[in-house]
Amino acid sequence: MVDEAQGDAGGQPEQIRYDGRVAIVTGAGNGMGRHYALSLAARGAKVVVNDLGLDTSGAPLAASDDSPAQAVVREIVASGGEAVACHESCATRDGGAAIVKAALDAFGRLDILVHNAGFLRNAPFEALDDTQIRSILDVHLMAGFYVGQPAFSAMKKNGFGRILLTSSASAMFGSHWQANYSAAKAGLVGLVNAIAVEGAEFGITANGLLPAGSGRLGTATDLDWPDSFYARLNPDMGMVVPAMTTDFVTPMVLWLVSERCQTTHSVYSATAGRYAKVLIAATNGWLSNYDAAPSPEDIERHIAEIDDPSIIHTPQHVLDEFAPIIELRKRFLEGANT
Repeated sequence: MVDEAQGDAGGQPEQIRYDGRVAIVTGAGNGMGRHYALSLAARGAKVVVNDLGLDTSGAPLAASDDSPAQAVVREIVASGGEAVACHESCATRDGGAAIVKAALDAFGRLDILVHNAGFLRNAPFEALDDTQIRSILDVHLMAGFYVGQPAFSAMKKNGFGRILLTSSASAMFGSHWQANYSAAKAGLVGLVNAIAVEGAEFGITANGLLPAGSGRLGTATDLDWPDSFYARLNPDMGMVVPAMTTDFVTPMVLWLVSERCQTTHSVYSATAGRYAKVLIAATNGWLSNYDAAPSPEDIERHIAEIDDPSIIHTPQHVLDEFAPIIELRKRFLEGANT
């Protein structure tokens, strides 16, 4: 099992632990999810290891005596931890309910949800068929609802919860041949924002993660990419490859689902050893005269002001967007009256 102990010697903070906490990790049979599950267990969490046993394209792995989820559970138990395997699909409502039920039946409560499950079906935007679109939406976005809703209900009863949904840089920044994946992952950011608002009064935080490590999706060789994708690779990428591993991603996961972390309504990047908050923001913009609606030519004349990033605002609720607009209106009226 992964040894995550860091102690408090030399002025280090007390170790973050999860004793008494119960965690679900979807897609935990391999790659990043496996590392998350092992690391949570190493720090005291009881873990539901959820995995269907699929490859990076969503096809079943070859049959074996031991499923990936069971192998992870065996590793946790052998190291003195507690875990159960769950082979239900997070991409269906019944499956999502069964995953949460597995936690409640085995451990009596649920405190942490890390939704990590997923696969890729890359293709040019205009060539994506319904199967390629819907399968990706189901396992990434819809699973956020199917597991998230019963998990949220269980956490409300405890007055505590940590929900972490895995988004992607492909969603926030764009990528070739991943319109289906990007749309699903962007949807999870919207879901994070809504859960964070609704969960605040119940002690439930919700955050998103943009990971880049050695998970199976990051290292898969059976996926299609256009030449234009490779053409954008930075020639100095080799400088950061040593940190493109899962163990550089897991620390951010462990922090965001810890009791000590009060952060919510946020999205973080954990990429090549660099950890950064990814902002959803609005520029200060240009306020039109309310005497008449502006024309498209007015928009054109003021587009530099509309695009100017020197002042930005990061609303934490849809209604918060109105605060800077009201301030601009007040200044306009004050100027008109002087």
